[in-house]
Amino acid sequence: MTRSTSTTEAVQDADPALAARVRTALAVPDAGPLTVLEGGRSGLTYALRSASDGVVVKAVPPGRRAVGRNDVLHQATALAALAGRGVPLPGVRARDEAEPAWFAMDLVAGEAVEPVLDVSAPITAELARTRMLAAARVLGALHAVSLDDLARAVSGTGAELPAVAAPTEELERWSRTMQAVPDDLRPGSAELLARLAAEVPAAVAPTVVHGDFRLGNLLFVGEAPSALVDWEIWGLGDPRVDLAWFGVFTDGALFPGSGRVVPGLPTEDELGAEYRAARGTDGGTRQDEVWFRAFGRMKMAAIMGHNLVRHRTGKHHDPVQETLPPAIAAMIRDASRLLGEGQ
Repeated sequence: MTRSTSTTEAVQDADPALAARVRTALAVPDAGPLTVLEGGRSGLTYALRSASDGVVVKAVPPGRRAVGRNDVLHQATALAALAGRGVPLPGVRARDEAEPAWFAMDLVAGEAVEPVLDVSAPITAELARTRMLAAARVLGALHAVSLDDLARAVSGTGAELPAVAAPTEELERWSRTMQAVPDDLRPGSAELLARLAAEVPAAVAPTVVHGDFRLGNLLFVGEAPSALVDWEIWGLGDPRVDLAWFGVFTDGALFPGSGRVVPGLPTEDELGAEYRAARGTDGGTRQDEVWFRAFGRMKMAAIMGHNLVRHRTGKHHDPVQETLPPAIAAMIRDASRLLGEGQ
């Protein structure tokens, strides 16, 4: 899926070979051209429209391996297994494991706007608040899905559930990412990582986790969520990782130079209350909650630093990444503040 359902029609297919495979699999020989959809970062993303219908196609780039963000069939597995379980999702129409692999899903109406980051396409503060609370309920529904049911559904697709990632493993993964960023771009990170490592909460019962849950990955039509998209890093793990990551996007002050403050957004406490009501569970300890919030900020700082390094080393030219140093520092500072207050 993508950030938007709009695209510029092309006269010819963006990838004629792929277009032919998709048309054959979906039995739509007279569909319009296969066109590139901008916004997603996982694999290649296209749209194919007929007179009355449309699909989004995710494909492995030619010559690439189907791993990481290019493992599009991993995304298809999640969408197919979670269908009909109370989470708004695009339906999977077809999948093809022949190289380069691809799958097709419904082209769902809606827009995905991240209030504190999408400064060029802002929505009203009132609508942003309403959508965030609705999103918290979607996350609660996702984490309420039975893993036994999910395992049976995944098995039906010919795949297997991924291994469970405990909080210690999540911390180790993102600590490595942070430590690969030059020291001058991550002031105070060594002390923060040490504090996080010394206070890791005990794991709770794992759930399916989206991995990048936020408004930017949830399509809405008005106030109603229509599809949770971008499933490239889904897995099994501690549900508090998803909730804390979502909470990072409640505060535009954490994104100086690259975002904006949106008055009236829900607090992380408000999102948590809405989430727990939807999931039907009580919250954990305040100390654990604070740890995960600090971890979410550290994770964001690590990702920003990683992306900036990729730009500066020429691996992915994106001058926008040069706006990130103030936000990296702000994330680290606020994570340290949270841990200090949680004592």
